[in-house]
Amino acid sequence: MSAEIIGTYAVAVALLIGSIFALVGAIGLLRFNDSMIRLHAPTKVGTVGIGSLLLASMIHAYTFGDGSMHEVLIMAFLFVTAPISANFIAKVNIHKRACDTPPAPPRDETWSTLNVPEADRDIDTSKAG
Repeated sequence: MSAEIIGTYAVAVALLIGSIFALVGAIGLLRFNDSMIRLHAPTKVGTVGIGSLLLASMIHAYTFGDGSMHEVLIMAFLFVTAPISANFIAKVNIHKRACDTPPAPPRDETWSTLNVPEADRDIDTSKAG
């Protein structure tokens, strides 16, 4: 068995894993009801699914010719930005009271995301988008 055949199988497996995660993420985005639960599906696609597709691209590039490191930079950028954007989306949902408020922390007075100034607590968020 040559390296090209092994590389072809590795690319196929990585593409299959990435495609399955993309499909499951799309189904989860459509099927889940709550916005906080719905947030879970695209974040998994953003990390594991896209990471697997980029890994397939790297294996193909190194197996059949000139290798490329662009995918590593894309993965690094994606792995750094996806959790941060998901965290901000979750905080917006908590502040808009679009989901159940998390329980009180056992040791701290307030969570940093729920420390809303007194003047902002009377703002009616039901009219906002």
